[in-house]
Amino acid sequence: MTTQIYAARARNSEIWDAEGRRYIDFASGIAVLNTGHCHPKVIAAAKEQLDRFTHTCHQVVPYENYVHLAERLNRLVPGSFAKKTIFVTTGAEAVENAVKIARAATGRSAVVAFSGGFHGRTFMGMALTGKVAPYKIGFGSMPGDVFHVPFPVALHGISVADSLAALERLFKADVDPARVAAIIVEPVQGEGGFYESPRDFLVALREICDQRGILLIADEVQTGFARTGRMFAMERPGVVADITTMAKSLGGGFPLAAVTGRAELMDAPGPGGLGGTYGGNPVGIAAAHAVLDVIEEEKLCDRASLLGARLKQRLESLREDVPEIADIRGPGFMNAIEFNDAMKGLPSEKFAGTVRLKALERGLILLTCGVYGNVIRFLSPITIEDSVMNEALDLLEAAIRDARA
Repeated sequence: MTTQIYAARARNSEIWDAEGRRYIDFASGIAVLNTGHCHPKVIAAAKEQLDRFTHTCHQVVPYENYVHLAERLNRLVPGSFAKKTIFVTTGAEAVENAVKIARAATGRSAVVAFSGGFHGRTFMGMALTGKVAPYKIGFGSMPGDVFHVPFPVALHGISVADSLAALERLFKADVDPARVAAIIVEPVQGEGGFYESPRDFLVALREICDQRGILLIADEVQTGFARTGRMFAMERPGVVADITTMAKSLGGGFPLAAVTGRAELMDAPGPGGLGGTYGGNPVGIAAAHAVLDVIEEEKLCDRASLLGARLKQRLESLREDVPEIADIRGPGFMNAIEFNDAMKGLPSEKFAGTVRLKALERGLILLTCGVYGNVIRFLSPITIEDSVMNEALDLLEAAIRDARA
């Protein structure tokens, strides 16, 4: 466990433990609570649904609010083509189904992913994930026909040209591109370190996919629903994926995930090929409708950009006094700070971990990430009150300075 806090109650960006101590939550259950803990509209929608029915299994006895939410996502997900949506329960399940759809639609089996990418803890999710520890250790062999290419991170000496050249070498040496069903990419890597996919990289991937009959899957599980200052992160570069996976903040704290894609692709699997007993649970669906309403009504895309700018400005003010800061980055309110050893210039998991613990002692919950474990990511609810945000920034600065002591 990241903390030993046992939650007793929570509201918006704050958590109180069983002993009554208050914490400011900059983890949001790992990017689940863009609309905050227990948003009144989300809770009201869930309670109303609870009084009607809690489960029928949509593929047995369907319900209208499932269809309505699918229609809303079909309109919101980037792409001017006809779309269809299926609901499942988790982000990993969404990714699994996206791969199944891609394979069924193309008649191909191989999938290309990227180093540092994270796509879940199921076996296909683990295979696609480009980070060994802790996700693949001890779990044996991974599913076949999954290939990895270095993700472009200029900070670590990997350019867009390097990544694209590696992809072409992969096609020459390891897998015939005519056998590749899909390329899956996060528009901003999550567990990998909050590195944003460069626009020219995504544009090139789109062109490669079009030229070779490969589908492009955008994994928006962590980036979706206003986190990056847009409803979906792929809106920023203006590159359209064929299939989009989403989860986390879609349900506002209730388990819900979705796959939205070109209609003809979504129709490729045969009857019964997709689905699940709890996929699109009615309570989660009702909560998701409220989440979409809150994002629009409270202008959370704009607020994410404002909060992210405030956070990055505060962190930038520390650079002169904290030589361990290697980078400050992230679109909207999907931000991160990366730490190196000040003497060696190498990634410092120790310093990042110390900052996290110092913050926790002061009442601020943070998460680390990155292949080297040297990145702290910030995932506060976008609905955080200004006064609590100011308090959190003070705690964060104090924790970073404490880590140097």
